[in-house]
Amino acid sequence: MRSKRGAIQPLLACCVGFLIHTSLFASPHKPTAPVPGRLLIGRDSFWDIGPPFHYYEVIAVTPAPTGSQIDRILVTPPGDACTQPAKVEEKTVTIRESIADLLQGANPCSIPEKELHRERKRCKHCLTFSGVNVTMQAQCGDEQRRIRIDILDRDIYGAGVTKTPEHTSWTMRFLHRLDEALGPGVPEKPIFDLTESPSGLPPANKALDDLAAGRFDALFEGSEKVSEFHRQAKHPPPPPAVEFVSSEPISPVSYEVPKYPPLAKAAHISGPVSFTAHITSAGNLTDVKFVEGHPLLRSSVQSAAAGWVYAKESAGTEIHATLNFKLNCESAKK
Repeated sequence: MRSKRGAIQPLLACCVGFLIHTSLFASPHKPTAPVPGRLLIGRDSFWDIGPPFHYYEVIAVTPAPTGSQIDRILVTPPGDACTQPAKVEEKTVTIRESIADLLQGANPCSIPEKELHRERKRCKHCLTFSGVNVTMQAQCGDEQRRIRIDILDRDIYGAGVTKTPEHTSWTMRFLHRLDEALGPGVPEKPIFDLTESPSGLPPANKALDDLAAGRFDALFEGSEKVSEFHRQAKHPPPPPAVEFVSSEPISPVSYEVPKYPPLAKAAHISGPVSFTAHITSAGNLTDVKFVEGHPLLRSSVQSAAAGWVYAKESAGTEIHATLNFKLNCESAKK
């Protein structure tokens, strides 16, 4: 009869052989991806009211001696070809947090693509009226990776009601921290901006050169390119203007042309405005009566004409004056 010791020895030999075999042929453990040293983010914020309907941001997060540097380029497409030209704005801040601190323990290089795809397709047939499309570009070891996250309106406005997926929720927290550091941005933009704001571009630098060369276009999906908006901002149309045409039979000694009413600009209203008035003994105008001109233009003309000055010896004379409001925009003629 075979002893217990003799029966165990073959079993031990078999187990040892199995362990050696699996250690030789098992796939090596995949090392943990390092936290990226720099992040480049493209953020497209969109609404169903406007124009503009989209705002595009390029945000770079890089290490700094005392923490991290955050650079933002905000590109606003033309809201109206005549009165709201494309605009490019830039801002840079330095904060104490490192990139690892800003990532709050997460690592974009370690997020499985399958999970990202599932989160993006979670509401394939939902109606979406506003939201944020985010592309995060990071150097993950030897590979440069682009991570796409869609933040829906229900994620932004449905706190406590909508269950936002893990990686989308993390992206929202990360971007919120950047926005806190950068200060007022897209959410503070007026829906309909009728104010006069400077167009054109900030002083040239490498980031703006990259924007102009199209190196950030791939951060945004769709047919519109931020490099094209940069070109439009660089060559804006001439602004609307008001010109003094005539004052008969006497010209004023001094005058100021009226400001172009913002609502009239937005409505593409232009053309001549004519009026008659009498010169007072003090050389001012009184009894202004309009002969022609759109009602939205008349109030600004009347306010400006109150400051016109004529020679006192012209007192009692009736004058006929004309000003012309010009949009200076080809699109307004179509």
